[in-house]
Order: sequence, then structure tokens, then C-alpha cells
Amino acid sequence: MKEYKITINGNEYVTSVSIEDGVANVTVNGQEFTGVAIEGLAKKNKSMPRVAPRPAASDAPVVAAPRPASTGGAGTPIKSPLPGVILDVFVKEGDAVKAGQRLMLLEAMKMENNIESDKDGVVKSISARKGDSVLEGDVLITID
Repeated sequence: MKEYKITINGNEYVTSVSIEDGVANVTVNGQEFTGVAIEGLAKKNKSMPRVAPRPAASDAPVVAAPRPASTGGAGTPIKSPLPGVILDVFVKEGDAVKAGQRLMLLEAMKMENNIESDKDGVVKSISARKGDSVLEGDVLITID
């Protein structure tokens, strides 16, 4: 099995891929997908599934949409603790927040998880919107 570290918009993902008879098994940050068809490698078998994930964290696919890179200074990133789907966002850019304040609601593994501020500050940027699928470690919000 080949292992790769890929970085998308500053977020690092550990992936591994094994291919047998034109069908791949892919793991992204611990989330396994089996029976992944690779165009051009798959045998001429029309009944082969495109993607058949193992028990998923959510019914929605966990694929992070690319986000534009932040243009300002560093700030403190608030990252997703688990792969899931953003159900709600309770702040907007420029809002003052206190440590422990609820910023977002994340559905992961059929459970709702509060995403809270680590510190007092001001919301500098919001990288995930309501309905977005995110992976573990994705930056959701940056606080100055």
C-alpha cells in the first residue's frame, strides 16, 4: 500500500492507496473507502461500484471543498476534531468571542458536536460554511 501526505490549502492529509485488479482501497486521515473505481484502470465490469465507503461518519460524503488561502496574519486556527458536516455557524467575521463560546455545530458520527473558541478574540475568518463537509484537522475559523 502506497502512503502519501498531501496538503490542500494548508491542511495536511495522510492518504494511502492500494490497487488490485483495477480497484482501489483508499484511506484519507483514517477514513477507509473500498472498491474505488479508477477510470482507465478498472476492468470492463459495469457492475463495479464507484465508491463504497466503510462505515461512514455521516451519510454525507466527507470531502473538503477547497478554500481560498487566508491573506492576513496568523491568528489562532480552530480546527475540526472529526470529519463531518457543518450544521450551523453561530458567528460571523468581525464578531468578538469569548473562550468557550460556541462557534459552530458539527455533525460527526451521527452526533452533534459544539465547536468552541479556545480563547477570547475576534473572528478573523470563517473557512467552513453551513452544509460543508470537513475532514479532521481542517481549519474552520481563525481567531485573532
